Amino acid sequence: MKHVLVTGALGQLGSTFQRLAHRFPGLEFVWMDRNSLDITDPEAVSQALAQRRYSYLLNCAAYTAVDQAESEPEAADRINHLGACVLAQGCADAGVHLVHISTDYVFDGTSSIAYTPEDAPNPQGVYGATKWKGEQCVSRYAQRYTTVRTSWLYDRTGKNFVQTMLRLSQTQKELRVVNDQIGSPTFTEDLAWAIGAHMEQGTLPKGITHFSNTGSCSWFEFAQAIFEERGIDIHVAPVSSAAYQAAAPRPAYSLLALTPQYSSRPWRAALKDALTTHNQTP
Repeated sequence: MKHVLVTGALGQLGSTFQRLAHRFPGLEFVWMDRNSLDITDPEAVSQALAQRRYSYLLNCAAYTAVDQAESEPEAADRINHLGACVLAQGCADAGVHLVHISTDYVFDGTSSIAYTPEDAPNPQGVYGATKWKGEQCVSRYAQRYTTVRTSWLYDRTGKNFVQTMLRLSQTQKELRVVNDQIGSPTFTEDLAWAIGAHMEQGTLPKGITHFSNTGSCSWFEFAQAIFEERGIDIHVAPVSSAAYQAAAPRPAYSLLALTPQYSSRPWRAALKDALTTHNQTP
């Protein structure tokens, strides 16, 4: 039995791991959230890691409010950068493999082909910059680590693009969605399954890796697909990023090249599963 300490256990990905934990009989999870563990406190992290012999620490904790980060850079840096540094050093001291979740926002979005782990990051906003600094800490201090960059995460519930679209469709006759940002939506259950299966088997690839569902679309096309899958009749109008005027810059193209050790499926198939398996309401 391998023991896994999970930080950020109440967030979107952490909650997904809790929901799917029974699928990994070879793993025993210990769940910690911001109230039970301050990941920026070295002593607290060391004490948590000393409670048992952990094989992995899965860091799902993150400051993910992309626009809000522009006005709260210190708060974003504390979790995404300092927290990653503390966890990396704690895992190195305890001999634990750190699994760190990162983002496509570390890239500037000027590419026309999928980004590989070897491509140079160049974040354009506070959120991406703090996540990139966190990645650098993990690479520098953790003796054994896997950084998993992913993109456009959504789940069956919670705060994400899919649930926002479904909620807005209940009160709006038309929605305006940007059509000049390209990436791949990623279902949290697919990401959790990929990571969990490799942890259980002891085959998790080391270093910086990429995982997403396969294929690509714009946010506009993603929204259209959501409504098609749920049979919702609503008009979706394409708009430019400039017209949307978000506080934080977004990469115009952030498709990630899948790390070969991972297996994935097309984003549309994952979306269909997410929307039909439990037919949840937003």
